[in-house]
Amino acid sequence: MSGKREGCLRTIAGPDDPFAPPKWIYMMKLSRTVSYAVRATLQLAELEAEGPVPCSRLAADGKMPERFLLQILRNLVTHGILRSTRGVDGGYALVRPADQISLLEVIEAIEGPYDAALETSEGFSDDSHSKLRNALSEVTSTTRNQLESIKLSQLLKPPPVGVAEKSR
Repeated sequence: MSGKREGCLRTIAGPDDPFAPPKWIYMMKLSRTVSYAVRATLQLAELEAEGPVPCSRLAADGKMPERFLLQILRNLVTHGILRSTRGVDGGYALVRPADQISLLEVIEAIEGPYDAALETSEGFSDDSHSKLRNALSEVTSTTRNQLESIKLSQLLKPPPVGVAEKSR
């Protein structure tokens, strides 16, 4: 697979024919903070049956800086995605099951409301500015809907084949 990166768009030539027309793929760039938040919530979803998980374990297992992760986890607690438990057996856990927490919730807990607004209308004609604003609004709405439809449970690794068969 060959690729040429242009901003957030990447062209990918067909696997059999390098001269086939390119397919455009939109690449959404997530910040490192959001990436750590998603990684930590997925770890907690996988370890849900174990009870609260200490930040130190999440940081070590996920190869994330512990102090930075602690700030992220506190933010997720504030936004009602995680709960924290103090004490020797304390740590963090999901407030709801993973199939009830969306990727959009995690992103917005870290970065605020997902919105693609223009900072300024300088340099645009009124008509161009209006059309661009409407186009960005449509893209934002579609992206929000897609991110809301993706639940943490969908991002987890499926259980090993033997485990799935035993539960039947």
